[in-house]
Amino acid sequence: MSNKKPVIALTPYFNIDQDEPYMRPAYLKAIRAAGGIPVILPLDLAESDLAQLVDTVDGILFTGGPDVHPFYFGEETQIHCGNVCLRRDRMELALLKLAMDEKKPIFGICRGVQLLNIGLGGDIYQDIPSQFHEEFPIAHTQPFAYDIPAHKVSVVQGTLLDRLTHLQATASNTSEAVFMLNVNSMHHQAVRRLAPGLIASAYALNQLIEAIEKPDYPTFFLGVQWHPEYLWENDPAIKQVWEAFVGAAKGE
Repeated sequence: MSNKKPVIALTPYFNIDQDEPYMRPAYLKAIRAAGGIPVILPLDLAESDLAQLVDTVDGILFTGGPDVHPFYFGEETQIHCGNVCLRRDRMELALLKLAMDEKKPIFGICRGVQLLNIGLGGDIYQDIPSQFHEEFPIAHTQPFAYDIPAHKVSVVQGTLLDRLTHLQATASNTSEAVFMLNVNSMHHQAVRRLAPGLIASAYALNQLIEAIEKPDYPTFFLGVQWHPEYLWENDPAIKQVWEAFVGAAKGE
């Protein structure tokens, strides 16, 4: 096994109003702490160039950001849908296919988990408050700092997420011993209908899907609706997810 650190490619954030890419440093810090080298991908590339980059890097992180255009999952635009970045949509959907063809480890966060599901044929709630009924509305857009958890998710037993977190997670008092993770929340959209081949591996207490994975994927394929890049320093269970992703990129 090589001692070289794995290179993790990140999809770029993009300021639509100012027409410029940028990156939140929390992602970069999390990857470096887990033993990887983060590299931010260019947004506008020919597919052949994007394929060369995918071949060069060791893992792909699909970051958060604006809403995915509803046309990509066969819907009209709902009144509460947010702004979109078509350049990101096109690049990331092409990137997902190339990365999967190469069996690269894949991790999706917030918009990223939605992009993974859409790219494989699923869909999303365009707006949780108006499309998903909750007896007790959870603050999916939390009112405090990102490094403070806002709600809990239950982890499905036997999943990749369960295997990565159950040693550190707190078991509930139920007979099924469902493990709970404390997560933050900054989103108004979420996975609705799962794409073929994907399973849900975590749910909010209202049964909204909070994590997905692909059980037959040979390396690492996980998407989470929360933002673990802000939580790993204070949560060993979340830290293990980052270490497993970067470890898979290293071939461990």
